[in-house]
Amino acid sequence: MSSIFTTQIVKSPSDERFGSIFGGSPTVTTRAPGRINLIGEHVDYQDGLVLPAAIDRYVYGSARAISEPELRLWSSLGERHITVPLDRSCPLTGDDKWANYVFGVVAKYRDEGHPVCGFEAAFDADLPAGSGLSSSAALESATALLVEAMIEVDLPPVERALLCQVAEHEWAGVPCGIMDQLAVNSGIENQALLIDCRTLGIMPVSIPPELAIVVVDSRVSHALADGEYAKRKADCESAARSLDVKSLRDISVQELNSSSRSLEERTYKRARHVVGEIDRVRRFVAALEAGEIRVAGALMAESHMSLRDDFEVSCAELDVLVEFANDLGAIGARMMGGGFGGSTVNLVHGASAEEFADQIVRRYSEQQGSEVEAFVVNPVTGASRFQN
Repeated sequence: MSSIFTTQIVKSPSDERFGSIFGGSPTVTTRAPGRINLIGEHVDYQDGLVLPAAIDRYVYGSARAISEPELRLWSSLGERHITVPLDRSCPLTGDDKWANYVFGVVAKYRDEGHPVCGFEAAFDADLPAGSGLSSSAALESATALLVEAMIEVDLPPVERALLCQVAEHEWAGVPCGIMDQLAVNSGIENQALLIDCRTLGIMPVSIPPELAIVVVDSRVSHALADGEYAKRKADCESAARSLDVKSLRDISVQELNSSSRSLEERTYKRARHVVGEIDRVRRFVAALEAGEIRVAGALMAESHMSLRDDFEVSCAELDVLVEFANDLGAIGARMMGGGFGGSTVNLVHGASAEEFADQIVRRYSEQQGSEVEAFVVNPVTGASRFQN
């Protein structure tokens, strides 16, 4: 029996949606977590080191096989029912674009020769979309496990993550790294994951029990397919070519500084973020292992400043949230995810986590005149499927 299969019977939000939309009951239910990233932002596509954790906010999928060669899909994201032929060969557009994250995964199994069948599926979530918590990778992974249940295949988590990554590249148009998909599929309860994005090696890292993780969703939605993400990736690739290395993983902070004159200013700043961030991940893990919590917090602050000033992917709302978090006594705070909106991740003392969440929401509302959402998250196991 696969490690991602459990005999636990779950009544998920997607089960209820399925019954109301398609009638009857699904034959398989899946659940894929979102992820936070403590440190290591915008480095996975340069073979870097990252420190994410799967979290207890999920995308749920419920499905049932049908005889027709098509997918009948509904998602709380799109709130509409669409039908996609199994032989479709190009991405969907307009209001149906969300379905590329689903059908793209199905298409990859199909193109790799798996006997994909038609099915109807409903997706629901308590994981907010556009918040930097990797709802796209969660949707992809929930879909992948639905497909695997239908065709009676259990891919290893790393192989499944790679398939979902390629699907996002080809069907959603986002040239993402591998961090999100790996974290969503390989999560370990109560652990962060030190991921080497070159070797795909994963090492569990314990989070000190006295600490808690609070996510603050700015409710400023980002759109990574609008070109900014791709521009940052292209800048990094240009820097690596100019420095004659395979990726920016292969150059040290000192080596980059000595080569700064050979790079155009913008390209140098992008490279300085990536090289510095990879170094910060190493130091952050060492600080956690040594119990040097304040050092870890200072490294999160450095990460945010680098993302803001060198990589230029923060925004005013995220900067204000980090400032407020520091004022309220957070051990560490920084923007998280692709940027241009989304969420901040905050390390706080566990005993004051709920109070911190309440205070930052209240302060933001009072001083900025708009609402944010803050919630405590806990590291959990990766994507799984359930018997119905």
